[in-house]
Amino acid sequence: MTHVFDVPGGVTAPIGFKASGVACGIKRRNPAQPAPLDLALIVADRPCATAAVFTTNLAIAAPVTVSREHLAASGGVASAVVVNSGCANACTGAAGLVVARQMAEAVADAIDARPDHVLVSSTGVIGMPLDIEKVRRGVALAAAELSPLGGDAAMRAIMTTDPFPKSKAVRVESAAGTFMVGGIAKGSGMIEPRMATMLGFLTTDAAVAPDVLQRALRRVSDETFNAITVDGECSTNDCVILMASGASGVTIAADDDPAFLEGLRAVAGHLAREIVRGGEGATKLVTVEVTGAASHDDAWLAARTIANSPLVKTAIHGGDPNWGRLVAAAGRSGAAFVLDRASVSVGPIDLFVAGVPHDERADQAAEVMKAPELTVTVDLGTGGSHAATMWTCDLSAEYVRINAEYRT
Repeated sequence: MTHVFDVPGGVTAPIGFKASGVACGIKRRNPAQPAPLDLALIVADRPCATAAVFTTNLAIAAPVTVSREHLAASGGVASAVVVNSGCANACTGAAGLVVARQMAEAVADAIDARPDHVLVSSTGVIGMPLDIEKVRRGVALAAAELSPLGGDAAMRAIMTTDPFPKSKAVRVESAAGTFMVGGIAKGSGMIEPRMATMLGFLTTDAAVAPDVLQRALRRVSDETFNAITVDGECSTNDCVILMASGASGVTIAADDDPAFLEGLRAVAGHLAREIVRGGEGATKLVTVEVTGAASHDDAWLAARTIANSPLVKTAIHGGDPNWGRLVAAAGRSGAAFVLDRASVSVGPIDLFVAGVPHDERADQAAEVMKAPELTVTVDLGTGGSHAATMWTCDLSAEYVRINAEYRT
């Protein structure tokens, strides 16, 4: 039997990792406040198995290109991840690629590692050049401050418009022994993973071969980071990186190992939902459940369409139990849909059952919608057994304000 317990420490809770977060002047500073942290470093005690999933946006940022190259060259081994916030280094052409490679080289020099054992990640405004001299200063500072207690600073250094930091760690007690999984993430806007939309950095002290680690990460990402949306926007820089130090002595031999997947899901699932909870302008965390789908793909197609619908999201923000918007979104999704057998619920309140409206229950549903978290369920009415769950948030005027003023 497997037991999973929350532990402190975030990304450095697993044995074999150190981290740090520093300010190096990449983010704009409010003169009345301390300089914001804007460069994070996560370093393994020795080169270790590493897996990653990256954005499917064809406007690929330079750090994504370089990290892919390095993982391919190293055969899925890395020693460190360097992350800057405040500048995405995206759509910056050949010069951006040079800077991303120089970031890796600066870290390699600072920690005595191979450049292709360093992965690079950036987040912030698209189209701005990244000042490599600021990065070099930041890397030197971050390398000097590396600590097993540095996860909190690293977590804060990767934030952009995030209203709060996101961290999670668990201890997994299994028949094979005890190991840890930890992680940090950032994301608030431009969130709809097509793996992935956001930045996530996970660690474990289990011993896992790179190919097994990659398959496990892909599996769990599809159930967590790929099951969230804030605004339907797929970013240029998205990635999730997972490093396995092996320092616990517990070996994971299969990508479907139940204990390992349970630990990964606990961390990734929490971080993914926290991204949605902290979505730009969000006031509600919404679970979208689709049932009665004719196929796996149909279930996800309908869930994604509902979760991204501006009409659904604004109705939820206003506390309006407008089940018609849910039905319309499901019906236009492209998934098989049978109106006369379809149903919609808000929390425990059934508003549309087998094609029949129950508007006399609207007041009850409106009460449910006052909560900061709620679930909406749509049965597609096909009689199929497939289902999907996604997490989204409401859409508010604050989202418009944040994004209208993002660069100004």
